[in-house]
Amino acid sequence: MKKLMQKLGHDFQSVSLLETALTHRSAGAKNNERMEFLGDAILSFIIATQLFRQYPSADEGELSRLRANLVNENVLAEMAIEFNVGDYLRLGSGELKSGGARRKSILADALEALIGAVYLDANISICEQVLLKWFASRLQDPEAIENLKDPKSLLQEYLQAKKYSLPEYHLISTTGDAHSQHFHVSCEVSGVKHRTEGVGSTRRGAEQMAAQEYFKWLLEKTKKK
Repeated sequence: MKKLMQKLGHDFQSVSLLETALTHRSAGAKNNERMEFLGDAILSFIIATQLFRQYPSADEGELSRLRANLVNENVLAEMAIEFNVGDYLRLGSGELKSGGARRKSILADALEALIGAVYLDANISICEQVLLKWFASRLQDPEAIENLKDPKSLLQEYLQAKKYSLPEYHLISTTGDAHSQHFHVSCEVSGVKHRTEGVGSTRRGAEQMAAQEYFKWLLEKTKKK
């Protein structure tokens, strides 16, 4: 347990909390399910708060996608493997025989339970410090935010970097009833003889499509040079 605590970066005052966090429901009535529930909520809150601080220009959609990329079964299972959590799990005989210590869902759940255990053993401040250390490399991934940017943001940043004017979006037409409208929008850049169009169920969606097409055209144009 000392080795595990060192890897986790938290020295538990109550080792029984750590033991419970590592106990799968197949091993008995006193298991980690309640701690998993708590850890899941704490993890989502802490990562959401950090992303909010770290990416001040990201909108709600980008922040949600970033959090989903960081807080999911695959990532949590990977982290559990890095900490060798599987070596410490307490499983019932059936789960032991079927390789439960290597199962993604069990590993991810155990990691969430460990988060809950850290919080119960200390406080939210200590839990935040521990969690941010765990996620440090993933939070600093320079490609993460780039891959999640919407087309309008990508186009605007590209144009600014190339010293072009900012894109202009114009509503061409709106069709359909009030509850099922379709918007037809154009995208143009002053000084550039090119125009793209987009259609969507919302004006923003149509603008995103037009921006995506314009961005594709700019990239193709750059490749040909």
